[in-house]
Amino acid sequence: MKRAGSPTPASVHPVAGVADAAADFAHAALIALDWGTTSLRAYLFDADGQVLATRASTAGIMNLPRRAEQGGFDAAFDDACGVWLQYAPAVPVIAAGMVGSAQGWVEAPYVDAPANADALVAGLVRVRAACGATLHIVPGVLQRGELPNVMRGEETQIFGALCEDANAVDIGKRALIGLPGTHAKWAVVQAGRIERFHTFMTGEVFAALREHTILGRTMVTPDRPDTEAFLHGVSIAREKGQAGLLATVFSTRTLGLTGQLARDAQPDYLSGLLIGHELAGLEAVLTQQQNTLAAQSLRLIGNEALCERYRLALAQFGCTQATLVKQATERGLWRVASQAGLVNPAAHAARAG
Repeated sequence: MKRAGSPTPASVHPVAGVADAAADFAHAALIALDWGTTSLRAYLFDADGQVLATRASTAGIMNLPRRAEQGGFDAAFDDACGVWLQYAPAVPVIAAGMVGSAQGWVEAPYVDAPANADALVAGLVRVRAACGATLHIVPGVLQRGELPNVMRGEETQIFGALCEDANAVDIGKRALIGLPGTHAKWAVVQAGRIERFHTFMTGEVFAALREHTILGRTMVTPDRPDTEAFLHGVSIAREKGQAGLLATVFSTRTLGLTGQLARDAQPDYLSGLLIGHELAGLEAVLTQQQNTLAAQSLRLIGNEALCERYRLALAQFGCTQATLVKQATERGLWRVASQAGLVNPAAHAARAG
């Protein structure tokens, strides 16, 4: 039986046996970790920045195989990357996400916004694992002020997304990047820097309302997403939500009580309502800066199904140019590692020759 926290491999290059594995690992140049609260994902790169293999694990920082003081981080790291390190012991390791939080393996203090990739490199914190490998942990970003804001992990994804459009960075074009999720982030980037960002607790509030309030009592999980109900919720937030979320969220129940919203449509309606209020709040912020969502050509990072929901919701606000950025995490980890000098493609190529 698979032990809790053990990795599930998803190799990009199939490994038929030890000999094949050893040959594959001859090209290994970097191990990179996206280590969050509930999960850990590991990537093995070659010197060209291509992913050779990946491993996924449930061993996030709050779900380690054993307590942190009993070597839980070492155990999770060994489970995920031990085989890779066996064949490529000298490969550098970089990690981003909650592993660098106060509850993580070692705290990597936030760097202040505005922040570019060089600031992340300067803020790297190192921790030596029991196996002898040194992990280079990427710091998060702090936006100071009366209402301070933080991100940890998303900054690496953002710089990965910026790799996709170097021209926009070079000319200093301002762009908006959205990262839907439990705590959705919206970041304004310009000239290769994270200038400022906003956090909306949309995903967490949805889960709390559904599981711990009366709204969930009449809900039934649908067999498939109800797009019509979702867009209805978005529309209500946009057109009837002037008094705010607290004044509209109870409609999830009352529409059901009056027979206007089926039980299996209520979860998607609530999702649309919350995302609609999130986007209305973002629109209000942009309006203060003489801008609008409709004028944005923005990028989305995250789960494809969730990003598609946001794309549909954004269209209701007039924003029809929202594109999904794939592999932002991998690209961001590779970019920070490269700028930190952890990988040197030219040197690796010379050794291989």
